[in-house]
Amino acid sequence: MKQAEIKNLSLEDVQAKLTEAKAQFSKMKLAHKISPLENPIQIRDLRKTIARLNTELTNKQ
Repeated sequence: MKQAEIKNLSLEDVQAKLTEAKAQFSKMKLAHKISPLENPIQIRDLRKTIARLNTELTNKQ
């Protein structure tokens, strides 16, 4: 998710996306430990998206 897309979200939407992203991140890490993912860069990208969502959440509060 791009920063411009995140800025346009409401506070509730940011919180919902953050919860969803964290759940997906934990599932992806577990799947990667069991058997390596085809594209492990997805983990890094998701971690950066979570950081962007946390930053925007802090700015909106």
